[in-house]
Amino acid sequence: MTKKSTRPPFEIGGQSIDPGTRRTVKIEIGFLADHTLMGMTAHVIHGRAEGPVMFVSGAIHGDEILGVEIIRRLMGVKTLNRLKGTLILVPVVNAYGFLAQSRYLPDRRDLNRSFPGSSTGSLAGQLAHTFVSEIVARCSLGIDLHTAAIHRDNLPQIRANLDDPDVLQMAEAFGTSIMLHAHLREGSLRQAAGEMGCKTLLYEAGEALRYDEKAIRIGVRGVVGVLRNVGMVPLPKASAKPSGQASAKRKASILSPIRSDRSTWQRAPIGGVMRASKGLGDRVRKGEVIAQISDPLGEVNEAVEAPITGIIIGRTNLPVVNRGDALFHVARVKSASDAEDLIEALSDEVDEDPLFDGVEIV
Repeated sequence: MTKKSTRPPFEIGGQSIDPGTRRTVKIEIGFLADHTLMGMTAHVIHGRAEGPVMFVSGAIHGDEILGVEIIRRLMGVKTLNRLKGTLILVPVVNAYGFLAQSRYLPDRRDLNRSFPGSSTGSLAGQLAHTFVSEIVARCSLGIDLHTAAIHRDNLPQIRANLDDPDVLQMAEAFGTSIMLHAHLREGSLRQAAGEMGCKTLLYEAGEALRYDEKAIRIGVRGVVGVLRNVGMVPLPKASAKPSGQASAKRKASILSPIRSDRSTWQRAPIGGVMRASKGLGDRVRKGEVIAQISDPLGEVNEAVEAPITGIIIGRTNLPVVNRGDALFHVARVKSASDAEDLIEALSDEVDEDPLFDGVEIV
């Protein structure tokens, strides 16, 4: 006979979830102009045993759909059936932008500059307030899933306050190749959550309105890695270790993500048509030519040089550029060569991870 849990039920959105159960809850966020009721869906897994409360959120920017797919696949990860504590999965925070395939809300505000919000504020402020009061206030840990803006692409990376030892440990457990020490931005979810004592990671990968299979798998594995690190799910069973150099690379990619404390964008020196010679994950040297911009006839040509030595962690996907457009995001790292090796090793490793055995992909 299974011993009955003594944990109290988890209360959220006016509903009560018993320990050892899971439920999808709809939280009202307001009405559209035609009085269509809008809601924010949260799936709550309330474990039988005590443990932390963590949220995982997607689509704070409505066109950043990668997080939606990461959370959908997390729903099928079997190890969550043995969860300790409580996990709140919110695939679409900004339902307004998600339906409109837009980064913003109907009031043209950026939700991730509107936290902690206000119940009597703008539409963005009201949504921010609802998410903070209903979700963040119940949590001690959080993972916020993002992508680059439209027509840009991001290398899978963690952005967080890496000076906090607990956050650093979570970032290392997530297991991307690059961790970027990122200062808090006014009005961001990370800032609001931090002020409430909720330690939060931000995962960046891929492009708005697009799926990227590798980035999705890294995201799923990263969330599970953090859950394991904080004791919410059990560690995987020991398996036979591969030998040789491949084993060393795999081990390094999990245990030693590379930290960067500085990054910068290189912008277009002129308008025109760009031909890039470097892509995501490539190492570059300061002053190295990484692209050429010319007029449509090729009569005017200007080189784009790397602003610092490091790794390209973000780039535009548009070859047609205007002067001042952000082209390449470069992160300074201690060893660009090691970072490049880790990126390659992680790409190989994630495809072989047994975590994805039996997880629905299509």
